[in-house]
Amino acid sequence: MSTTVVSSAKLPVIVPSLINEVANTNGLWNAHYNQVHYTGNWDVLPLRSPGGNTAFSYAETMNHGQFQDTAYLNSFPAIRQLLQQFNCPLLSARLLNLKAGSVIKKHRDFDLSFEHGEARLHFPIITNDKVSFYLNDKLLPMQAGECWYINANLPHNAINAGDTDRIHLVVDCVVNDWLKDLFERAEKSYYTYPTDTNMILRMIEELKANPSPAAQGIIDELEEKYRLLSETN
Repeated sequence: MSTTVVSSAKLPVIVPSLINEVANTNGLWNAHYNQVHYTGNWDVLPLRSPGGNTAFSYAETMNHGQFQDTAYLNSFPAIRQLLQQFNCPLLSARLLNLKAGSVIKKHRDFDLSFEHGEARLHFPIITNDKVSFYLNDKLLPMQAGECWYINANLPHNAINAGDTDRIHLVVDCVVNDWLKDLFERAEKSYYTYPTDTNMILRMIEELKANPSPAAQGIIDELEEKYRLLSETN
């Protein structure tokens, strides 16, 4: 039996211009902690982090306490007001700067999806016409002033081939009834996971190449699915 999920969605959210707020952020950025996933420069400015610590740019708590606003958020009143519009629990909130000439390699953020109870939202603030964001090898036409959900459990990557930085506000939310209603009114795209056994084997190999506790859980599920499909073929 196949499983279909929301791969991306353009959400009906009114997003104010945030360009002026991010114009004077020099000295506040941290290099992205996961350096195996990019080449060039990919920087993070944490607005909500584990324990509210400005030194922590993680999207997971990493046993450093619950997500809280950082002191930096006070310098971004328009972003704070935008976040207050979301009537769902907020986890991390970060500004992510993919600098000119930099690349985010294809990767997955395991179990980070609407269907798993957690939604990652992208708010493009500064971009250029040579920025490309791919989800499952399909180009997402994200523009400044929009709000996009991406199923980060699917492979995704980004390229900034332009001469200017690309800055997004990226927010992780807990899915509740309010967010479900917002998704009902969104422009959505879908992805159906393959039932082909060869495809499942390739997915298992890809996951094993990037081991983690979360990845191991998915590997176990896929191996069980592979076993059941093999028995019925």
